Amino acid sequence: MRSTKEVLDHHLTAFGNADLEGVLSDYTEDAVLFTPNGPLKSQAERKPMFEAFFEEFAKPGTSFALKHESIVGDYAYMIWTADTADNLYDVMSDMFVVRNGKIVAHCFGGKIAPKK
Repeated sequence: MRSTKEVLDHHLTAFGNADLEGVLSDYTEDAVLFTPNGPLKSQAERKPMFEAFFEEFAKPGTSFALKHESIVGDYAYMIWTADTADNLYDVMSDMFVVRNGKIVAHCFGGKIAPKK
């Protein structure tokens, strides 16, 4: 079974590679992803959000920086920033709960400033 660190490392690598199936495989089917637009409670609900991120982050000039990562047992927390053609992601945070090698809960939020 994967550790919390292994799950988080895989998740970040899959996200960076725009690997939709890889990202979704990190979650249990009924995991809850809390977003500023409300909770996503299934793979079918999470899929469009990640597809939109991959489309946005694939645009030229995009930068991403992981600023902080903490892992304690089943819990992981990270702070990051990104700059895309569409948005400035300033002081973003993600908090994960991992059980049996899969994400069961994920909270995502921060300051997103549209450029348009």
